[in-house]
Amino acid sequence: MASLKDRIKSDLTEAMRARDEVRKGTLRMVLSAIGSAEVAGDTAKELSDDETVAVLTREVKRRREAAEAFRSGGREDSAEREEAEAAIVGEYLPAQLSDEELAELVDAAVTESGAESQRDMGKVMKVLQPKVAGRAEGRAVADAVKARLTS
Repeated sequence: MASLKDRIKSDLTEAMRARDEVRKGTLRMVLSAIGSAEVAGDTAKELSDDETVAVLTREVKRRREAAEAFRSGGREDSAEREEAEAAIVGEYLPAQLSDEELAELVDAAVTESGAESQRDMGKVMKVLQPKVAGRAEGRAVADAVKARLTS
């Protein structure tokens, strides 16, 4: 099976053939972000698919935040473009967890870590993060854990 990066490169070629400017620009930015992540640090390395998903998640978050900023600044056209780019990048992410699935994972992590209060939130997050990586936003996970520990 081809790696996620190879799939993005292949889709970029298709977007270029189809003359889809938004998709082409977005995929080029994503490949640039992946390349930057590969050369960051002491030595260059090829990212695994999990690491690539982390980069893609970060790119989607940036675009959503930019869309929010544009919208609050009265620039609806720019906000729509950012949202379109976020949707394109989101196609390469694993399916997002539903609220019920997230709640089940949080319950299991609380039980597994033996957490009893909000002070134990770090323990729960340490257990939970690998299970939800790329499938739920960090803020949503933290909010679900916080709600579970206060109830």
